[in-house]
Amino acid sequence: MKEGMTKKTNWTAMVVLILGLSAIAFPLYMTLIIAFKQPSEMTTSVSGILSLPKTWSLDNFREAMRVTDFWNSFKNSLLITILTVVLSIIIHSLMGYALGRNKSHSKFYSFVYLFIVSGMFVPFAILMMPLAKQTAEMGLSNWFGVILLYVVFYMPMNILLYSGYLVNIPMALEEAAKVDGASTWRTYWKIIFPIMRPMHATVAVLTALSVWNDVMTPLVIMAGSEQNTLPLAQLNFQTQFGTNYNLAFASYLLSLIPILIFYLICQKQILNGVVNGAVK
Repeated sequence: MKEGMTKKTNWTAMVVLILGLSAIAFPLYMTLIIAFKQPSEMTTSVSGILSLPKTWSLDNFREAMRVTDFWNSFKNSLLITILTVVLSIIIHSLMGYALGRNKSHSKFYSFVYLFIVSGMFVPFAILMMPLAKQTAEMGLSNWFGVILLYVVFYMPMNILLYSGYLVNIPMALEEAAKVDGASTWRTYWKIIFPIMRPMHATVAVLTALSVWNDVMTPLVIMAGSEQNTLPLAQLNFQTQFGTNYNLAFASYLLSLIPILIFYLICQKQILNGVVNGAVK
């Protein structure tokens, strides 16, 4: 930059960033202070709600863990999330590869691709009651049935992502492997699957966030099975007479920590994959 020239501030971008930061920071601030407050400190005035707790105590967190049977609910949520993510990456990447490489020159694969992707436009509310009845009749009113439904529900979006990412992978890699005598199966697992690591991380983040925070599917499918996930267990704070916001917000913070750590780890992998791809 030449001497005497000053860099102009983009005030529009600055205002947008400040508004975006406020939209994220304010709810987190409210969640944090309410989680540490006692019910007696919750007043109707705005200043009372926004004020800091008089004493910083972990009593709300202990009580929230007891009410939700935290470790058992956490184990169920973790098991369902991990198995759903692993199965989604394996199954959806395979399907995305098969459809992505063949849809351009095959009407059959193109129809299958469009048919599956169109599933994104079907709301869960339409399928809720038929699925509840069908899973009950098939003996799938448990965590296994929930995982199976999740793999199906997130198939359209994940296949769309995988097939779109394949456009960036040149066919020359597969042709070279074929010349060397590698089968399609070996080519996929040894060459294509590792290259799609950034997309694996993206699918893992999107799927894990959706599964971890979902209430409706476990509520409909596992009703009466006494197998609570964290979102289901947190419904205990809501009664017909009101909501215990102090315990609820403390429980929300506890459930936020694991998925936040997972998101940060996968986000780093996504950025590394994008940078490495740009260098290549």
